[in-house]
Amino acid sequence: MTSDEKIAQLAAAVDEETKARLGAPQTHPEFDRLIRTIWRLRQEDGCPWDKEQTHQSISKNMIEEAYEAVEAIAEDSPEHLEEELGDVLEQVVLHSQIEADSGASAGSGARDRAAGFDIDDVCRALNQKLVRRHPHVFGPEAGSTSSAAAVLDVWESVKADERASAEDIVHTEGLLDSVPQSLPALMQAQKISKRAAKMGFEWAPVDDVWDKVAEERAEFDAEAQGTQQKTDEFGDILFAMINVARWEGVDAEEALMSACRKFRARWSYMEKAAAERGFSLDEKPELQEDLWQEAKRHLDV
Repeated sequence: MTSDEKIAQLAAAVDEETKARLGAPQTHPEFDRLIRTIWRLRQEDGCPWDKEQTHQSISKNMIEEAYEAVEAIAEDSPEHLEEELGDVLEQVVLHSQIEADSGASAGSGARDRAAGFDIDDVCRALNQKLVRRHPHVFGPEAGSTSSAAAVLDVWESVKADERASAEDIVHTEGLLDSVPQSLPALMQAQKISKRAAKMGFEWAPVDDVWDKVAEERAEFDAEAQGTQQKTDEFGDILFAMINVARWEGVDAEEALMSACRKFRARWSYMEKAAAERGFSLDEKPELQEDLWQEAKRHLDV
């Protein structure tokens, strides 16, 4: 029995045990209804727009919908989050249907499973991955891990085994190959930095990282303004700062998002305060700093 077959067998056994638990979710008719609706939209007499979409044509939608869901979380709005999660789910189901359609045999409607996948394949693969990556919950190691920090170590170990297995079957994968290049730059940099550090490519105390920031700043100052070299050196400053964030246990992406939200709130306060006093910010730039300090006093409590 292959490792995949063992995981599939374990996932089936886990599901039987889970279903027997009081309150365990059972059927989801609305999910099936959604899948049928997406399928219907791509039929011959369906929606012209939906019928012509490909993975490539709607790839940006996935990113946009995910960010809108994150914004709803930041707003702490359950109603908005419900809607945005639906939009994310639509992308998952639509991509699955596009792939299922591409694997359908001409005229028969039957699928060549080697040529594509459908939503059931997506759910099956995800479920088996969850079972595989939680040996401390399912299987002989159940109950062996009690802290969230220890779980992260388990995940990293399992994912390392998965990468090693994939290398044996397909090709040799570099340490950073599985970090998506489509991630936001800050998030990508933090993941890259963390992976390299785990391999020993690391500064010793955090003070050495700050020294690296200063070194990159000096190189930035030495380049002529408006050149590609100036841009490259600024990128090096940002990357060095990402390492500071990692050392200090700070999520760089969330930190910058928080700074953006704070700036937005202060700027909005300034606009409203100026309007209440009969002028706009661009009319009296000399008052902007005073209003900025006022916004900080009123909002940063």
